[in-house]
Amino acid sequence: MQHKRATTQVQIHDLIASRWSPRAFAVDKMVSHPDLTACLEAARWAPSCFNDQPWRFVVCDKSSNLAAWETALSVIVEKNQLWAKNAPVFILTVAMQNFNHNGKANRFAAYDTGAATLSLCLQANALGLITHQMGGFDADKARQVLNLPDDCTPMAMLALGYQAEADNLAEEFQAGEQAERSRAALELRFYLGQWGEAFK
Repeated sequence: MQHKRATTQVQIHDLIASRWSPRAFAVDKMVSHPDLTACLEAARWAPSCFNDQPWRFVVCDKSSNLAAWETALSVIVEKNQLWAKNAPVFILTVAMQNFNHNGKANRFAAYDTGAATLSLCLQANALGLITHQMGGFDADKARQVLNLPDDCTPMAMLALGYQAEADNLAEEFQAGEQAERSRAALELRFYLGQWGEAFK
């Protein structure tokens, strides 16, 4: 198995350092209902503005509802389907556009939904599962086939399951699966006191 722990400037928690986004999913290993529920529970306890919890997750589990799983797979772009088809669970993350308490536009909805999604991903990592979030899906088709309401924004399709060996992937994905992880240096993205003053 390819384990790609982040090379960090200072030590961080292993749960964060070891989280990455493999594409090689084990086609024959389902996610148990308790583990899937734990991942969703982690998302449920994410922070949000006014505790509004604007996220909605549409869970399509191959082991319990094959038709829903096939529907979710159908909204993923063709290139991503080549590897995603091995994942046993798809989760569409959705942000509600308006606050529950007053119906006004919630400009924090996408931010809060991202926080909930990361909580899910970290819980999955703690359970020995892998996740891969995709922007490569047809949001309009997802609205239609998954019966989404008008006042929401489909954010990402997330694949959840167990990791397989990189050589289970089509050749075009293997190099990326095995490549070293990288991030821009801390001082290029994080500022001290004002914009452009590098944090060091």
